[in-house]
Amino acid sequence: MSFSKWIGAAIGWSLGGPIGAILGMALGSVVDGFSNGSIKVDTQNPYARRRQTKSGDFEVSLLILSSIVIKADGKQDQRELDFVRQQFVGMYGKERANHAFKLFKGINKQDIPTRQVCLQIRQMMDHPSRLQLLHFLFGIAKADGIVLESEVSSIQAIANYLGISHADFESIKAMFYNSSDNAYKILEISKQATVTEIKAAYRKMAKKYHPDKVVHLGKEHQKGAEEKFRQVQAAYEQLQKERGF
Repeated sequence: MSFSKWIGAAIGWSLGGPIGAILGMALGSVVDGFSNGSIKVDTQNPYARRRQTKSGDFEVSLLILSSIVIKADGKQDQRELDFVRQQFVGMYGKERANHAFKLFKGINKQDIPTRQVCLQIRQMMDHPSRLQLLHFLFGIAKADGIVLESEVSSIQAIANYLGISHADFESIKAMFYNSSDNAYKILEISKQATVTEIKAAYRKMAKKYHPDKVVHLGKEHQKGAEEKFRQVQAAYEQLQKERGF
């Protein structure tokens, strides 16, 4: 599939609003579809009607938010760039990943209006998909072996704009750290929680992070959701052993 056909076929609501403007600048005259008018970018009224998030919408959102996080510490670490590429190859295959990184090069040269981009994503993307975005961003930050405070601050700002609660933010963040209370944070409970509360929290989080929640994004994104689901299961099993129930 050609690059212009990939853009036209894979992307829905992200061709409008601030994200559409970023895409337009990133692509420029490189893509025939943008130069000859066969693909329209509506930057005036992106929220006229809500459309279901397609895999391509999620993909573009990942690229833009990844660019923000990668540049949060003032430099671009090759390990972080390699992580993004590796994840995209794993999710989409080599050809589609190559298309994505052709687009990423143009995105990465721009100053991204974080708040405006996130508000578009928040309005158009469902909550489970936004949680999956956050999980991916922490993976990028951890790719060089350590999550810097500047990266955490950047991801936290993104989470706030995306309408992700502090509890959900801390839950996903805990999946990328090693500490004695991580299991509690992942399940969004305190160390004082009773066994009954732990069991209830596990059921709640297993439902929230179930891979079926992002089935509309395609199988490629269910793999990432499965990782969060496994982390919830592991946290619960750890507390079962510690508490003896």
